[in-house]
Amino acid sequence: MCDLLFNRKIERSCSYCHYGTALGYGEIACTRRGIMAAEGSCNAFRYEPTKREPQSLPELRSPELTDEDFAI
Repeated sequence: MCDLLFNRKIERSCSYCHYGTALGYGEIACTRRGIMAAEGSCNAFRYEPTKREPQSLPELRSPELTDEDFAI
């Protein structure tokens, strides 16, 4: 899990850049570039891990598992 948050080869995105603030509607207010698209990026990108939203885990769907399978 830690590898996903702090990966050095992370894809750049204004939505989790240090200089960006979310405005809504897929727009980011950047202190360096002005209004940018959330998917956009520039050379001033600086990764801010606290702005990254983790992906939700898939729901466990298995008809053969019961609550007793998870009890100690």
